[in-house]
Amino acid sequence: MGTQEQKSPNSATLKVPLGFSFVLALGAGIVTLFASSGGTKHGLRWDLGGIAFGIAFVATLLVASLLTMTYKENPDYLSEGSGVNRKSSDRLKKDDGGTK
Repeated sequence: MGTQEQKSPNSATLKVPLGFSFVLALGAGIVTLFASSGGTKHGLRWDLGGIAFGIAFVATLLVASLLTMTYKENPDYLSEGSGVNRKSSDRLKKDDGGTK
């Protein structure tokens, strides 16, 4: 009766970088399309707009995917324990000898 499709856990992580890359590439393509025409006497340079779109899309997708791959949650044991919490103001008070 009701078969539910299970989405892969990576589907949400793929949509964000793709959408971000597409929006930035679209902006780069449109700016290049109009800036490369050189005024109203000349036609729009669709070839340069497409090239700029492709380069911007690949570059931003590469950066976004590399940033996504480098993200990693810290293990829980790192937040436990006594650890040394030093502040530079405390260290300077000790080294100063009380003279101000």
